Amino acid sequence: MSEETRSETYAELAAVGPYGVRPGHALITMVEPHPGHEYAYNRWYEDDHYYAGAMAMPWMYAGRRWVATRDLQLLRVPEKSAIAQPVTAGCYLSTYWITAGRYDDHMKWTVAINQRLNRDARVYQDRTHVFTAFHDHEATVYRDGAAGPRDHHALDHPYAGLVIQVIDTDTPEQRTALLEWLRTRHLPRLLAGSPTALVTVFRPTLLPGDRMTYVKQVEGVDTRLTLLWFLESDPRDCWEDHFTGLDARITASGLGRLELLAPFVPTVPGTDRYVDRLR
Repeated sequence: MSEETRSETYAELAAVGPYGVRPGHALITMVEPHPGHEYAYNRWYEDDHYYAGAMAMPWMYAGRRWVATRDLQLLRVPEKSAIAQPVTAGCYLSTYWITAGRYDDHMKWTVAINQRLNRDARVYQDRTHVFTAFHDHEATVYRDGAAGPRDHHALDHPYAGLVIQVIDTDTPEQRTALLEWLRTRHLPRLLAGSPTALVTVFRPTLLPGDRMTYVKQVEGVDTRLTLLWFLESDPRDCWEDHFTGLDARITASGLGRLELLAPFVPTVPGTDRYVDRLR
């Protein structure tokens, strides 16, 4: 293997382009290891792919893995989901922040490195991508205003749980109205006095044509919003009081339909904690 790294190029690249800290973009990927491969998949992702296939890449500056044990999977709604079939599929969720304005730069690197990892047999094949999409940031709504961690801290702060919510609309115009309703009315009302510290709202973007073949093209680019709810308590402790009925509220708004509401807890890096509780 060549040791040539073109070190002189890095000084040139560092001198140009955006380099803020806000999460302008995100990778959100929900994956189901095939039955019997849970331990091997977890060790591959923890020990290799989280770093070589994500965190070592330029402009991907924060990440966290989450897991849904069987009891958490059974809390998901709706029963018939456009995202997951069955709705319990996808027991691992990985979330990553990408620097605003660096999406195209990052994508060039991520496609190339994943092609290289695949050639070098460093891609675990016994898994299914249930929901994998890059996203652009649309809004962040905070429970406590200016107090507390910001959205760029969210993947490093020790939150006790995460809920992913996916909402589809019929038209791009309806999505614009949905975003405004979420940002100004729905989310501020739900966050007040709740265990949710903040909610980030993203819209999906198309994957490049030269993406890996095991990742399907993103749907709903013009009509979907993906929300991440960052919780200060275990989702099992607050699900009934704070999340039951969210599907009915979305329907009642007339602006969209809930396609997934799924709770997770953080993994413990370097361990196999929770792997024996996935089925």
